[in-house]
Amino acid sequence: MKIALCCSVKKSEPEKPPDYYSEFDSEETVRRLSLTIQSFGHEVVIVETNRRANLINFFQNNSVDFVFNIAEGSDSRFRESEVPALLDFLGIPYTGSNSFTLALALNKAMAKRIFKYENIPTPNFQVFDAANTPLNPRLKFPLIVKPNYEGSGKGISALSVVNNQNELYRQVSQTLYAYQQEVLVEEFIEGRELTVGILANGNITVLPILEIDFSECKESGEFFYSWRMKEFQGNREMGLIPSFYCPARISEEVSARVKETALKAHKALGCLDISRTDIRLSNDNIPYVLEVNPLPGLNPEESNFPMIAKAYKIEYRNLIKTILESALERYEMGSFYPQKTTEGIHK
Repeated sequence: MKIALCCSVKKSEPEKPPDYYSEFDSEETVRRLSLTIQSFGHEVVIVETNRRANLINFFQNNSVDFVFNIAEGSDSRFRESEVPALLDFLGIPYTGSNSFTLALALNKAMAKRIFKYENIPTPNFQVFDAANTPLNPRLKFPLIVKPNYEGSGKGISALSVVNNQNELYRQVSQTLYAYQQEVLVEEFIEGRELTVGILANGNITVLPILEIDFSECKESGEFFYSWRMKEFQGNREMGLIPSFYCPARISEEVSARVKETALKAHKALGCLDISRTDIRLSNDNIPYVLEVNPLPGLNPEESNFPMIAKAYKIEYRNLIKTILESALERYEMGSFYPQKTTEGIHK
């Protein structure tokens, strides 16, 4: 097959805010993913989607059989939906969730409303569209302030966790100004940071739970996944040295509850092929869904999802193969591989 790898690649532009490209993939991620797909005998063409004109021109002038989509899009509240919406319009099959799910997941507040409707635990929240919006008295401090339409920890720092109204309104005002979008304010859940990967390959497989321990990050003041934590993790000078445990250090009973919650969130948003759900496990063992990411990072060395898959004995090559096979089956295109890999998936 001829497969287009649609991607958003990080650029070096000092005039941009430091977290501007934090959602985008590195050139190394794209290179490794391309080589892996080629290793199955496919032709791969890399399509950078940073500029919409490039994306449209490519599909106007080139024919492909399939798209492996990791594109984040840019400069829009619906940016992650742009590639799948175009592909659906053109009738080109692709990996991952559709445009509706991607738009829904990127809108944190709307996703949380669905979680609430489905009785999925999620922190109580309020949306601020102005700095003088009155605080809902039912919300209890500490609170955490986030841009509503961002991922990869964008807009989140040590200052994002606030303990009183003065801190709250200062941070809301700064976030509104910096990101020019609604601000999500939710109760900050004290407890463990967990993330749960889900693969769909005929059956849905909930992978082992990854726990991120921030206890050694005291100097940074960040005890959660901020954009700095994701971008510079392991940097001792910055105090960004989280520890990872997969499976998480929790009981089987709690683990089952966390996995069930992640699966409900995955289904509630209509995710396809792959997703990663971020959860805070409270001190009384209630798993609160923070958000669902239908486009999790796939860097084989740095991203959480490949780390989780490896703990389930799914090496990187088989992970990518599983994602492709799941999408091909969904489009009833059959398998384009000499032998279908199911080892480590259906257990």
